[in-house]
Amino acid sequence: MPTPRENILAALYARLSALPATALRGDVLPERVPTAGLLILRDGEPGEPEVTLSPLRYHYQHRAEIEAVVQGAARDTTFDTLCASIGAALAADRTLGGLCDWVEAEAPRPVDLPVEGAASLKAAVLPVILHYSTADPLA
Repeated sequence: MPTPRENILAALYARLSALPATALRGDVLPERVPTAGLLILRDGEPGEPEVTLSPLRYHYQHRAEIEAVVQGAARDTTFDTLCASIGAALAADRTLGGLCDWVEAEAPRPVDLPVEGAASLKAAVLPVILHYSTADPLA
């Protein structure tokens, strides 16, 4: 049976998979970037939890990361559209179907990456904070 953490990350990945860009989870950057862009979900760090007693609960602010990559002549517009679509997907259900308490994204940190013999890539890491609680840090 999957842990709450895995259920939340799988739900986030499902949200990203519904977008026009190709979504991957934990994969390496492929050789070709699809026209609509590429999203790679990184599981990230759950961080140090706040702990409450009676009942025992571990409250996490898990920091996952979405790597967004676009390429092509209109990469600035495509990148902007891709980031806006991620924001809209998260805003549509801030609890990922009740799996977590709250989901919020932070602003992207874009960079242009030169590619020898091809159009440069525009990429960014979009941190996503997943707020959730669990009775056991390993379950």
